[in-house]
Amino acid sequence: MAEAADFQSTMRSPARRWLRRMASALVGVPLLAGLLYVPSASPASAAPAAEKAAASRTVDVSLDTLTPTTPVEGDTLTISGTVTNEGKETVTGAQVDLRVGPRMSSRGEIDAVAKRDGFLPGSDGAALGGPYSIKIPTLAAGLSKDFSITVPVEKLSLDEDGVYQLGVSLSGRTASARYDQVLGIERTFLPWQPEATEKKTQVTYLWPLISSTHLSAETGSDDQQTPVFEDDALAAELAPGGRLERLVSLGAELPVTWVVDPDLLATVDAMTRNYQVKDGTERVPGKNQAVAKQWLNALDKAVQDDKVIALPYADPDLASLAHRGKDVSGSLSHLQPATEVAETTVETILHVKPSVDFAWPVDGAVDPSIVDIATSAGADKLIARSDSIRDELPYTPNAARPIGGGTTAVVADASLSTAFQGDMTGAGDSTLAVQQFLAHTLAVTQQQPGKLRSIVVAPQRMPTAAQAQSMATALRALSAQRWTQPSDLITAAEAKPDDRATTKVPGAGKYPAQLRKQELRVQAFHDMKTTQDTLDNFKVILTAAYRVVTPFGNAINREMSTSWRGRAEPATAYRASVQQHLKDLTTEVQLIEKSDLTLSGRSATIPVTVQNQLLQGVDHLVLRLTSTKPTRLKLNGDAAVAELPVRIDGGHSQSVKFTASANANGPVPMTAQLYTEDGRPYGKPMNFTVKVSEITPTVMLVIAGGFLLLALAGIRMYTHRKRTAARDTVPEAESGTDTEPEPETSGTAAQSDDPEQPSDPTPDTGAQSTDPSGQGEKVDR
Repeated sequence: MAEAADFQSTMRSPARRWLRRMASALVGVPLLAGLLYVPSASPASAAPAAEKAAASRTVDVSLDTLTPTTPVEGDTLTISGTVTNEGKETVTGAQVDLRVGPRMSSRGEIDAVAKRDGFLPGSDGAALGGPYSIKIPTLAAGLSKDFSITVPVEKLSLDEDGVYQLGVSLSGRTASARYDQVLGIERTFLPWQPEATEKKTQVTYLWPLISSTHLSAETGSDDQQTPVFEDDALAAELAPGGRLERLVSLGAELPVTWVVDPDLLATVDAMTRNYQVKDGTERVPGKNQAVAKQWLNALDKAVQDDKVIALPYADPDLASLAHRGKDVSGSLSHLQPATEVAETTVETILHVKPSVDFAWPVDGAVDPSIVDIATSAGADKLIARSDSIRDELPYTPNAARPIGGGTTAVVADASLSTAFQGDMTGAGDSTLAVQQFLAHTLAVTQQQPGKLRSIVVAPQRMPTAAQAQSMATALRALSAQRWTQPSDLITAAEAKPDDRATTKVPGAGKYPAQLRKQELRVQAFHDMKTTQDTLDNFKVILTAAYRVVTPFGNAINREMSTSWRGRAEPATAYRASVQQHLKDLTTEVQLIEKSDLTLSGRSATIPVTVQNQLLQGVDHLVLRLTSTKPTRLKLNGDAAVAELPVRIDGGHSQSVKFTASANANGPVPMTAQLYTEDGRPYGKPMNFTVKVSEITPTVMLVIAGGFLLLALAGIRMYTHRKRTAARDTVPEAESGTDTEPEPETSGTAAQSDDPEQPSDPTPDTGAQSTDPSGQGEKVDR
């Protein structure tokens, strides 16, 4: 803005612009003369600063080992590594030197030095030289050379306790620069605290046992409900050398607080018995029971004397719930059950009682909505991070501080927590990370030497095996307890808060945009709601609901896990798989399709078949049959709708029979629908048609036959009476009455002396079958 103002004023005043040019010319005369007269100087001093910086990055210097990491008086320091010529020219007359820089005065200075690139004269210290230099005559382009420097600590001139910059440089010449110059340098830090401090910083290190989802909602049909895994990749993490195996082996020897996802324990526990693994559409037997048993046994022993923090089951993504899930009905209802089952799971499998009072948002990033969601499940302590809840203090305060509502935020140190997030597979990267971590811990202690403080380290949720190894190396270096002492998370949460530390939770606008992009989408929570609604409707009809509720309830918890961050497609596929499997189970209880029926006569029985292909019985179902034309056909007496209860054993079918009465001929559309006892529809409705026909050819034949029988009966009665009258006239003739002689009768008729009654009408309703109706089924009265 000042430059713009000057430019505008110059434009407004040409005379002033001419005066300024004249003054500049007069002032520049002696300067130009000075530039033209250049005294002789060495080539190194004549090189521009930019050229020096570029030259100092020609050779890459890697520090692979530094032992001891925290030396004391009398120790001998050994630094080994590799120098690699990354330039295009051969380096000649090369020399590897150890340089001791100045003592660091703050944690900020440590971070600044760690980020600095290129050699900076004066700030990087002078080379020790002498016997502590290594000569390398030539180093061709692209080649590497190992080195190792051993020096007594007393030669380093460490006058005061504190953190010192330690550098290893390579200097030499190239064809284009025939003078000695620093061609590469690597810096690290050397904590120097040979005697124990009076007040030691209490360090709580969280040791997370968390993995991605491997267990599906599907189970076998046997009584043991054999679990089905999405894949068998977890076995590699549990096997010797695997990520989870290294975490348990290393953590068993370290003073750490275990932070466990109970779903991981349940998954590994399921692997210790028979299990199956999805292989396309097939299910193949799992074969890693021994690996799972060994890992669980090792973990059981490791945690017995340590504090264990149980996260809610499946480690739900609290930020996603707070920002996207809370507006979807039912999403928050999973948190409390997830916390309850977490405690019982850990206690059952590891035989220790965990604390379930802590919530851990992703990367410790919080805002008011996340705090509300976290505490809604019963947690009253929140693991945050100092790059979210920031303190504007010249020192590092205690981790614990009240944030209102009876909630304590345990604010982990951001620098220490992220110290091992990089690629730790290379020895050089690991060594630098360890030394920087140790330097920060000593700097914290020296900020206020007379004040006892408590800090917390919350590393990444799923450290790699190499990262875990680097973390363990750093913690072992602190085992001498010269400036720190180990603590646990519960103790850290109970420490007295620093009066000057902030207790304000940052607003929603401060939540990191990068983390927000990784959150579960709103559609994910709608999918979970659909699955939960289906499960709620399904479980009420089951006689052994736990066989379905438990695996699917756990699967829904896994659907909101933090492990899905950055893996949107696998997360969607998992949700779809859970939903489809549940839908397939619900369709195992269904109505069998019927063909159209013909109703002859005024009344009949209409059967509807319900099939249960589940391995357990179903109950609390109602079958509702509806006549859309009750004036033509009524059900169960005098109603348009009839309901009958349904209870079927597993693997069976039941024919449910409704009585119907017809009032008029014609087709009547019917609808059969299953309902739960609370009135919710279950499954799809089934439609069929009943054709009502009161006068059918069959009925006409029956009626005609009836009339014929009546006619024959009348004739027979007439004949019988006539014969009786004829017999009565014989005595009258003998007594002198003149009568006709009786005609001769047949033998058959003579045998039929008793009067014969007409037969009862034959019923036109046959015995009902429990089998489903077939094609063109006809139901007669």
